[in-house]
Amino acid sequence: MRILIVSGIWPPDVGGPASHAPEVAEFLLGRGHEVEVVTTADAEPAPEAYPVHWISRRKRVGVRHLAAASRIRALAARNDVVYSTGMLGRTATGCSVARKPFVVKLTQDPAFERALRRGQFEGDPVEFQTSGSARALRAARDRELRHAAHVVCPSAFLADIVRRWGIPAERISVLPNPTPPLPELPPRVHEERPLLAFAGRMTAPKALGVALDAVAEVPEVDFELAGDGDQRAALEARARELGLDGRARFLGPLSRVEVLALFRRADAALLSSAWENFPHTLVEALAVGTPAIATSVGGVPEIVTHGENGLLVPPGEPGALAAAIRRFLADGALRERLTAGAAPSAERFSSEHIYGRLEQILVGAARLT
Repeated sequence: MRILIVSGIWPPDVGGPASHAPEVAEFLLGRGHEVEVVTTADAEPAPEAYPVHWISRRKRVGVRHLAAASRIRALAARNDVVYSTGMLGRTATGCSVARKPFVVKLTQDPAFERALRRGQFEGDPVEFQTSGSARALRAARDRELRHAAHVVCPSAFLADIVRRWGIPAERISVLPNPTPPLPELPPRVHEERPLLAFAGRMTAPKALGVALDAVAEVPEVDFELAGDGDQRAALEARARELGLDGRARFLGPLSRVEVLALFRRADAALLSSAWENFPHTLVEALAVGTPAIATSVGGVPEIVTHGENGLLVPPGEPGALAAAIRRFLADGALRERLTAGAAPSAERFSSEHIYGRLEQILVGAARLT
């Protein structure tokens, strides 16, 4: 089978799709399929065992979008099926012209994300579904997804939202983000001071200001943040305002192996998001044996079970997050129990099982040609 993978971001970009798309490509290649990729990038991506076609982000927005749709159309024409993890509108357009089926992996409501970027909405994705604003964006999203052969959601939380858009239930599947390939990591060695870790995009939904406020209330703990994003400069300034110099360390973008090593060093992963779908970063942390302290939003409770592999708190409450950190540090028996439960809880997210199911979905969609 010949498969085109579409992703809006690609290594060295930071974010779930930039990790997911290469993993899927490697898996499908290993299963004997022909694979190629189309993405956007700031510079030419590193060579892979399969072709990676790219559109420069230096192009003006409209020109870039047209170029991507045209490239997807041309490449889709010579493939059996398209798997899209981003650029939904351009994928739908290109595949429609090429008359090829496509499967969509949603990491979030694309209309919601567009509305946020354009300043047309403030709130969470659940509120957005019935908001009076951005109706045109929601209508465009629904038109685009109606043409999809299948829609894959990482969480039951998002799948429930997608069903309200008029997508038949038989064309929706829940496939969690899988555990990453684990490299050889050194034995866990605790830092001199307790360490919390975050990895991901530093954007408004992550609400990392809440995490910094909470860490400021717990002077005995350090916090390391890997990644980049439009909120990074403001967060660094906020850390200085809170007197966290030396305690809150911004590491910049790290490779997947470096992120896993960071979580391995940490006592707990810290996630303060205002909303989430199914954060890959938590699966990564659990996979290397590190429990999580996180906000109970979106699909997070589908990953973290309070008291078993982590602690959950309400979003937007630095005091509650600080209290959970203090409890984790003060209660040795609790910390040992959560740490012991971390890696076993990630076994259900086996990549072989999850990507095997995705392969079946793609094969089924290809038959619609």
